Amino acid sequence: MTGGPTAIVSGMDDAARPSGAQWTITYRDQEATLVEVGGGLRRWRVAGVDLLDGYAAGELCPGGAGQVLAPWPNRLRDGRYSFAGVAYQLPLTEPERHNAVHGLVRWLRWKLIARSDSSVSCECLLPAQPGYPWPLSLRTDWRLSEAGLSAEHRVTNLAVDPAPFGLAVHPYLRVPGVAVADLRLRVPARSRLLTDARLLPIGAARTDGTEWDFTAPRPVGDMSLDTAFGALVPDRDGGSTVTVTGPDGTGVAFWADPAFRWWQVFTGDTLPGERRRRAVAVEPMTCPPDAFRSGRDVVMLAPGVPWQAGWRLAPAA
Repeated sequence: MTGGPTAIVSGMDDAARPSGAQWTITYRDQEATLVEVGGGLRRWRVAGVDLLDGYAAGELCPGGAGQVLAPWPNRLRDGRYSFAGVAYQLPLTEPERHNAVHGLVRWLRWKLIARSDSSVSCECLLPAQPGYPWPLSLRTDWRLSEAGLSAEHRVTNLAVDPAPFGLAVHPYLRVPGVAVADLRLRVPARSRLLTDARLLPIGAARTDGTEWDFTAPRPVGDMSLDTAFGALVPDRDGGSTVTVTGPDGTGVAFWADPAFRWWQVFTGDTLPGERRRRAVAVEPMTCPPDAFRSGRDVVMLAPGVPWQAGWRLAPAA
């Protein structure tokens, strides 16, 4: 791919900017900005309207906004797990809860490898390290089209042994002018995980007919959500779609392919300042929290065999 914007933001050098280089793509009335640090999504707007609660070019990414989470999503109790009979200890990146959270690539620099006016491809090499001794090559292909903003993730295990793996993304969806309490949420799930004070799973419960049942769109109200939903009801294509809309039905539809078997929904109650309950984080996850310990839905990356999964954001009519 050739051509495309240079994506320069004035007033700050890429090396000094917390999110690094800015890669902006456009298609008709859509515009998206991807970033070098973390390889994530900083901004997506349609017809001049921001549908993500992102962050400024010179701001440190807050609350995981738009980040790619790998090689595991969410939390891992005490940062400890065993794989193939070997015990591992990861850094405790959520020290207040004594957890390892959101993987190892969210603060690494990703390399731009291709771009056009409407697409960007970037990649990251995750080196082997004491808590995760499997080097990985990660690539994301971002594209704007009539269908919306899509991302395709490709991951290859560069080690000689199989590696445990999981992936998620962490965008905050918003409908400008609509408070979180008034947003209508739809999550096609029949169960949710129950958690302890450290937000780690301790069980599961059916959602049918309860206050946690969002299979039909309804207002969030005063509910505080930081919840993993499972037992997904698939679309006809095998994927699943979460929607966040205002009272008039406009908003965002978030589709993920069948590799993503869980949705985490976070209403931002613990975020500081004006970001508190300003948007809803909707996170497709390939595996649930603490999966490296439970083994549930963990992807086993065979050496040299690429793994691939994708998702898409689109305006909801």
